Amino acid sequence: MYTVIEGGVTAAAGFQTASTAAGIKYKNRKDMAMIYSEKPCKAAGTFTTNIVKAAPVKWDQKIVKEYEYAQAVVINAGIANACTGAEGMGYCAETAQAASAALKVPESAVLVASTGVIGMQLPIEKLSDGVKAMAPKLKGTLEAGNEAAKAIMTTDTVEKEVAVEIEIGGKTVTIGGMCKGSGMIHPNMCTMLGFVTTDVCISKQLLQEALSQDVKDTYNMVSVDGDTTNDTVLLLANGMAENPEINEKNEDYQKFCEALNYINTTLAKKIAGDGEGATALFEVKIIGAESKEQAVTLSKSIITSSLTKAAIFGHDANWGRILCAMGYSGAQFDPEKVDLFFESAAGSMQIIKDGVALDYSEQQATKILSEPEVTAIADVKMGDASATAWGCDLTFDYVKINADYRS
Repeated sequence: MYTVIEGGVTAAAGFQTASTAAGIKYKNRKDMAMIYSEKPCKAAGTFTTNIVKAAPVKWDQKIVKEYEYAQAVVINAGIANACTGAEGMGYCAETAQAASAALKVPESAVLVASTGVIGMQLPIEKLSDGVKAMAPKLKGTLEAGNEAAKAIMTTDTVEKEVAVEIEIGGKTVTIGGMCKGSGMIHPNMCTMLGFVTTDVCISKQLLQEALSQDVKDTYNMVSVDGDTTNDTVLLLANGMAENPEINEKNEDYQKFCEALNYINTTLAKKIAGDGEGATALFEVKIIGAESKEQAVTLSKSIITSSLTKAAIFGHDANWGRILCAMGYSGAQFDPEKVDLFFESAAGSMQIIKDGVALDYSEQQATKILSEPEVTAIADVKMGDASATAWGCDLTFDYVKINADYRS
């Protein structure tokens, strides 16, 4: 069992952050952040499945796969360093070199991440200067962590962070995280950056396995708009909790996985709820499914339906759009057996039973759908499997934001 605590990436022992206004694209705001561990970390990562991968994605994939440890992460907002060719890869190396010199760590221990406009080259002098400015300011305070979470935002409207504590081997283990993501968000990794830090002592193999398994039910169940490019989630473990090393899938490993799932689920929901222009977090639960695969397919189909998302924005219980989205998902089910419910802080209501509308109150349905967090539950009555996906409503502001994003 875990305990939710205040903080983010600096909550775990030995982790420090700094942030600065490097002037990469934004004016009068911080746009660079650095994460540093006092001790070398086992590193795990999951990355976009898009064939078009940004330079930082390729850089981090190599570090995570080929090197024994990592110790720092340098993040910039404003320019994504995506579709930038050999020059963009060179900027990853130069950023790592600057961090290596400033922090006295190997270049191979420096991970990099970029988010923002695609196709623009990074102003590497500003990045290098930003690294030099941040290194002396590194602190392990909650405030420093919060400032770092703010610095990595692009179209996000709020910073996103979370932390928990668990007991493993008689030691207190802490896991904290921060992420950014608001637009171009879709399963199989969405366009987002996520950074999770922990002081647990665990083998690199199990750290990677824990993360790879967990993203399937967390970040990969989020969709804002169906687009995806520059995605990275990094998990760093420095062992400073001094628990007996987790090197097998025992009770300690399960405890860690449970706490990690809470961190990633919370961050995933924060991304969905802060979708570009969104006014509501839209959660979809498929229950009574024949298999997990069927439940995942159905829930993702609903969460990505533009018509359904527009109905949520209009607080309209247009259940036909949900059933339609289930029907074209590719999953087989009997629409004449489906029960559908809407839930929120304003109450719950069954809308259809066995595929047919009930005599429900439209006024009460609108009230339920007017809350900032809304859940649709579809029971397909075929088995015991389930899945949950998260998205948001589709609003006028989404179009406005993306019509002039580069300008």
